[in-house]
Amino acid sequence: MASYSVTHLETGETFNRRYTLVNKHLKRESDWQHTTGTEIEAFHRQLLDYGETALHDLPEIANDLGFKHVFLKDESTRFGLPSFKILGASWALHKTLCRQLKLDPGQTTLAALKERLGAVRVKPRLVTCTEGNWGRAVSRMAKYYDVQATIYVPGFMNDYTRDLIRGEGADLRVLEDGSYDDTIAAVQGDARESGALMLMDTSWDGYEEVPRWVTDGYSTMLHEVDRQVASKTGGQLPNLAIATVGVGSWAHSVVKHYKAASCDNKIVTVEPAAAPSLKESLHCGKITPVVTEETIMNGACCGTTSKIAWPILRDGVDVALVVTDRESHECVQDLQARSVNAGPCGAATLAALQKLCRESVLVEEERRDVCVVLFSTEGMREYDTSHL
Repeated sequence: MASYSVTHLETGETFNRRYTLVNKHLKRESDWQHTTGTEIEAFHRQLLDYGETALHDLPEIANDLGFKHVFLKDESTRFGLPSFKILGASWALHKTLCRQLKLDPGQTTLAALKERLGAVRVKPRLVTCTEGNWGRAVSRMAKYYDVQATIYVPGFMNDYTRDLIRGEGADLRVLEDGSYDDTIAAVQGDARESGALMLMDTSWDGYEEVPRWVTDGYSTMLHEVDRQVASKTGGQLPNLAIATVGVGSWAHSVVKHYKAASCDNKIVTVEPAAAPSLKESLHCGKITPVVTEETIMNGACCGTTSKIAWPILRDGVDVALVVTDRESHECVQDLQARSVNAGPCGAATLAALQKLCRESVLVEEERRDVCVVLFSTEGMREYDTSHL
């Protein structure tokens, strides 16, 4: 079976791993807490351009692979952005600013918060880091509230993505030789020295509350999916969900949602072979930072799994796998041919489903009654294919 190599950041040791891992840490029974999402959905309905994003039915793919249903949740148009990240960014920022101003987030509308901020003598400055979509989402919300956002980005980010973030009015700071993990350190230093408010979707010791709000914010999309799938299947809900992993906040939300519904639901995570931080952590049984390389799936190019996401992912992910840039790119093309607008991180979920079947992780008999939902977390964007 084909393999890839991964290097541990802290020790420099390199290991060869198979592309697919059945998680030996999975807990069959656990006290999964379900996020109801009522308050959060009500908040999101206040945002400009609110609307449910499309759910695509892919019957040909379901038939070819032997599944009952395969659906793809298309986040390419969420609030006018090409990504779902604004769901988590908007909710976390709302709660952060309300806390700063001593307001009740459940009783404070966006308009009321904006008006209150307008009367503040010294407005807060936000600071975060990104590989693209998160930074643009934070910048969009900062522009709405008329507060300054400083966004640190790694050097491998292309000019197109940099310009999108700048176009939202953010102060973009590029670490030319830096990785994503280096940008995290830069954010920590900035906040420590300046007193800026960190708005991060990853966590570490002492910084856990805001990333938890980010995870909660993603629940809006999950409740949308359940309603949409049920309407198309006559009531059947997804029992196999595939999610891309970066730092882990999105996958954290997916695991909580579907495992709370039923411990028999299966969760599959997918990462680029250039940055398999969660999968390597599952191999080792603890958070294990890895050396990252460039990938077209740059929104998932993260070397360290979020602290609050780790125990949820460790206990709730059934299968973790990685895909190559070529596999992701081919699925981008496949989905585009089906009029589905998916970028490399989004199309990686289809590549993962194909690999599950190709490597017989799910044998044919197990697929017949399975309703699959693939989460395409970003729309099409520019990326370099010269190395494929």
